This record gives sequence, C-alpha cells and structure tokens, in this order.
Amino acid sequence: MNRPTQTLALAASTLSLALLAACGPAGGPPGGFPPAPVSVIVTETRDVPVTLEYTGQTAGYREIEVRARVSGILLKRNYREGSGVKQGESLFTIDPTPFQLAQARAAADLGVAEARLAQTQRELARLKPVYEAKAVSQKEYDDAASAERVARAETDSARARLNEAKLNLEWTRVESPISGITSRAQVSEGALVSGPSVLLTTVTQTDPMYVIFGVSDRDTLALRNDVEAGRVKLPGDGKLKATVKLADGSEYKRGGAVNFIDVRINTQTGTTETRAEFPNPNNLLRAGEFVRVALSGAVRPNVIVLPQRAVLDGPNGKFVYLVNAESKAEPRPVEVGAWTGDGWIINSGLKAGERVIVDGTAKIFMPGAPVNVIEPGQGEPGKGGPGKGDGKAAAAKKA
Repeated sequence: MNRPTQTLALAASTLSLALLAACGPAGGPPGGFPPAPVSVIVTETRDVPVTLEYTGQTAGYREIEVRARVSGILLKRNYREGSGVKQGESLFTIDPTPFQLAQARAAADLGVAEARLAQTQRELARLKPVYEAKAVSQKEYDDAASAERVARAETDSARARLNEAKLNLEWTRVESPISGITSRAQVSEGALVSGPSVLLTTVTQTDPMYVIFGVSDRDTLALRNDVEAGRVKLPGDGKLKATVKLADGSEYKRGGAVNFIDVRINTQTGTTETRAEFPNPNNLLRAGEFVRVALSGAVRPNVIVLPQRAVLDGPNGKFVYLVNAESKAEPRPVEVGAWTGDGWIINSGLKAGERVIVDGTAKIFMPGAPVNVIEPGQGEPGKGGPGKGDGKAAAAKKA
C-alpha cells in the first residue's frame, strides 16, 4: 500500500471514531448508542380456559321413518305437513274395507271351528263312560279324542287369524310413533302403498337437538397428551360444555354438553365423530343446518401467557428478551404451546415474576444490550415519548 492510500485509510478510521464518539452523551454505553427504550410485563401464572371450535350440523334427537305395515290404497293424509304431531296421532288412513271383510271372514271361521270343537268335546264326553265300561273299542275312543284335539287346534288357528285381521285393520290407521315435527308426505292420496317398503313421511323430535361434528385426530392426540402431562385439566364429570353459533353469527342462548365420542376415526376425513346435546324447546334449531360449535370446560392450570409480539423467532427456535438485574436484555429460549386469545401459552422457559420485554425489541441489536424500561404513562418505546432517565440526559445535553 502506497503512502497516499495509507493516509486516506487513517483519515477514514479517525473520522469513524469521531462519529461514534459523537453519537451519544459522555459516559454512555460502549459504541455510543443510548439504552433502548422498552416496556415489560411481569410474568404470572393463571388458569387459562381451553376452547375448541368446530363446524357441525344439527340433527334431530330422533328421526323416525313412517311406513305403513299393510298394503292398500292411501285414502287420506291426516296431518298438515311441517306441523307438530303427538305420539299416536293418525298421519295417514289406508282403505280399511278389504281388512274389514277379512276380519269378518276370520270371525266366521272362528265360529265354525268353535262349533266343531264343541261337537267333538260332546262326543268324547259321551264315549268316556262307555269306554270305561268296556262297551266300545279302544280305537273308537282314541279316534274321538284325536278329533277333539284337532278341533281345538283348528279353533286356536282360527282365533289367531281373527286377531291378525283385527291387527291389520288397526294398521290401516298409520300413527306417529313419536312426538315431533313432520316432513312432507312422500305419497299422495289414491296411491297404492305396498306395505313397509314405501316411505310415507318422517317425524323428527327436535327437543332436545343434537349437533354432530368431527374432531381431527391431531386435536384428539394433542388434548390427550396434554391431559396425561397435566397441562390440561378436564371437568370433574368429564363432560365438555358446548355452545353454538348460528349461521348469522348470533349465539344460541341455551348451552349444551358433549354426550358422545366415537371410538372410531373416519378414514375419509380423519376425524372422530362427536355429538353434543342442546335443549331446543322453541324449535329455534332446525335439523340439518350448519353451525359453529365451541367446546369449553377444560383449563390449563398455572400457565404463563405472553403477547404475540413478545415472542421472537431465532435460528434455534422461539425466544424472549428478559430485563436482568443489570438492566440489560437477556435472551431466553422458550417452548410455546397452544394459542389463546392474542397470546402464546408458554410451556417451558419462564417462571413467575420475571420481566419480559414486550415492546421495543426492534431496538435491541445484540444480546446484553442495555435497555431503559419505560414505566406506564411515560410514553411508548420508540415513539419519542419521555422515558425513565430522559430528564437527566436532557439536562446534561443542555449543559
């Protein structure tokens, strides 16, 4: 390097040192930069409620298909579609005429059978003393006894056919098996109903109402692991509470509870079918609508929650800055857990009573840099507001 080049380098070095010395007040930190103004929060432990939210679909408590038990011509629909019905109320009437005739025929057959039975009984009663007196043969008496038993069996068979005819006649009145809300009729008057194979309508019990939703296997495993590790505490009865948001965003005023969790995982969706039950006395919930269901009741006991802006990303994972006893920024690696509200749940790395820097981290250029903690009411860090010690610095500058 020639002499002019050495001279320029020396001059540049001297100028740089002079500029660095002029960047801050006398007696400031190394490098001449003033302490970074920051705000902190003091960590504390508290119980944080666990809330899980899913998309669900409502379903009736019971949904019954109404079918006729006999075949015939549908004479009349006895209900108004979409209205409420009581258990046992007639919904349809099937032409009863053929069944009335069958009942009359069965009753006549029973009368014939009973008359034949009475005749054979009289014959057997007449032969019995004669047989005991050895006046008739054994065969003649046995034939009379057999005829009486056959007549008795025929009478029982005729009585059963009569009961069947009565039952078929009763079934021409198609009744609602439960109380609930009816759907539209699937068959109109005058149509031939071929017994149970034809769906007539459905009746849905809407109070209470079910909400069915799927919980992902990831959420299921995470919750199970947290419970086993003691990071989550379930309700004492083991049932999670549930609330529902309707399609318009409003919240359904009546709360429910989870009452069923399937042991199987749906191979197509990777979710576990879960069901919650809600009271629905005013029929505000309708079967088949999509809703948002939120589960609550579980808590994370004694956890630390930090605002999102306090948790930073580093090459080795997430970390926070603490203010140590020397008023310097001390990095601390942390392990974050679930997200709650607008902050992170800290699983490990912090304890209660430590001061964590929340605002002003952008002005901390290296670990161990001095910081100036801004007390509440002294202005926001980095926005020109007065900070702790600013009055002394201004007085020294003025002097």
